[in-house]
Amino acid sequence: MNSPASDTGDESGPLPIAVLSLNPAVDMTYEVPRLIADQKAHAVATRFDPGGNGINVGRALKRLDTLAHNYCVVAGEIGQLLKHLLRRQLDHVDYEEVEGETRINGTAIEQHPRAQYEISGIGPAIPAHQLDKLLERYEEQAGKGFGVLTGSTQSGISPQLYADLIRRITARGGRAVVDSHDEALRLAIEAKPFLIKPNRYELETLLGRRLKDAETAASEARALQQRGVDYVCVSLGSEGAILTGSDNSHFAPAPKVSVYSSVGAGDSMVGALVAAFSRGISPQNALRLGVACATGTVTHPGTELFSPDDVQDYFDTIQIRDLDI
Repeated sequence: MNSPASDTGDESGPLPIAVLSLNPAVDMTYEVPRLIADQKAHAVATRFDPGGNGINVGRALKRLDTLAHNYCVVAGEIGQLLKHLLRRQLDHVDYEEVEGETRINGTAIEQHPRAQYEISGIGPAIPAHQLDKLLERYEEQAGKGFGVLTGSTQSGISPQLYADLIRRITARGGRAVVDSHDEALRLAIEAKPFLIKPNRYELETLLGRRLKDAETAASEARALQQRGVDYVCVSLGSEGAILTGSDNSHFAPAPKVSVYSSVGAGDSMVGALVAAFSRGISPQNALRLGVACATGTVTHPGTELFSPDDVQDYFDTIQIRDLDI
């Protein structure tokens, strides 16, 4: 990983990483001057990107020169387009092809006033026997190091799935990383993963109350960490992020930038955290790297992620503050 992190971590090399993408997508982004109800809007820019949370985490890892094995469900003609878009963006992709069509996600970016609208499509059903085969291959790799569980799952798949996978990965000797929400997140926490990364809204929804500042978020993260989660990272949008582990809670303010699109920022942070932890880099520098990558991502259109130059530009400007929470 060509990271500007000041500590190099474990020089024996990173632990293996497996990323699961059960419901990937092709992301279609339109930029329009203005959206008017019941009127046709003409795009001034259009782009197609590979999408879905797991796909974006895998893309982020590749940009950090961190090898990952990606396990992905695809279907139909849209699935073939997704495979084409991913050809140079992921290494070691294990595709499970099913009937139906890979979903299309839509994003409309309105110029005046500046606003972003997102619609998530519906993915194909996964037959139980194909799901079991894919998960067995994924678990085998994740059990050697890190297993990333993120993104939506198709209707019909139990919210218990991620919790079950956490226990199976842990039993194999691996560390599970979860970026999910609602019932799937609640159940995942009970399974005691290595890392969770809710954003402010997801954590507020889980708790049923508002988080007014970083210190409040850190206090709630500490409560989750004490339930058996090794690290809790809460992303706070333009404010930055906190990372709570057994030693302390650390806060990293986000550099001030012009936001083009927020799609993929949280996934970039997850990828950066996993890349850092897989190398034994300190929690403080893992958080700095995560915020640098997320900041770089929001300055690009569509679901284009950060560049190496972005990481270099932002990493050294981020000053970590220990919250002693």
